[in-house]
Amino acid sequence: MMRENPIHILQHRTDCILYYAQLDMPNESTAGWIGGNAPAYFDNEKHVIDKQEKSSTDEQQKSTTYLFYLSLMHPFKPDHMISIFIPGDYDDYVEHNIYPHCAIQVIEHPVSMESSKDTFTNPDLIKHHIVRGEMIHDSEAMAVPFLIKVGGTPKWIQQEDYYMTELHAESFSFFLQVDEEGYPETLIADDGSYPFGFGALYVYAKIKGSEIGKLVAGFWQFS
Repeated sequence: MMRENPIHILQHRTDCILYYAQLDMPNESTAGWIGGNAPAYFDNEKHVIDKQEKSSTDEQQKSTTYLFYLSLMHPFKPDHMISIFIPGDYDDYVEHNIYPHCAIQVIEHPVSMESSKDTFTNPDLIKHHIVRGEMIHDSEAMAVPFLIKVGGTPKWIQQEDYYMTELHAESFSFFLQVDEEGYPETLIADDGSYPFGFGALYVYAKIKGSEIGKLVAGFWQFS
């Protein structure tokens, strides 16, 4: 995989990389997958996902069950992947949808094949491959549907400052967006639901020069 220069994508933000979901295995190597089983890396690292949270109604801790959403080859680190997990309880991440209390988990980890175990599999999603598209000018990306957009500027559903207040205070910058407008019709199972209510998830990162550090789920929105 070619290592991209992040300068124009994450600093100047004039360009961005778009990715799409495809049901059939493409001829070229995939850039990841959405739906299906989590990476095998998590077979022995379940504690990374298990999260103890304070209940919003009392001081007792409750356990949150997570479901696998997607894994993407890191665009700037060829030996790493980015995996996203969502709570199994929709109300949990509706209530906790903005950093630093966003319940979505974004985890960077070594490259891993898909597990044969369905421990984290989301029954609402039918596995699709993630295929890398072109690097295009950021303004062009605003007019086309996509599954994932890396770099450039966010394609907002709701452009409200309060979503970014804590992120900017802690020097996080926009890294990527997962947009449900880019789902193929075949991705949601019969009687399944859109995880983000036909919305979008915005992932932020600590970015310094050409170095990409900590990744966090910034917030998610729906129309």
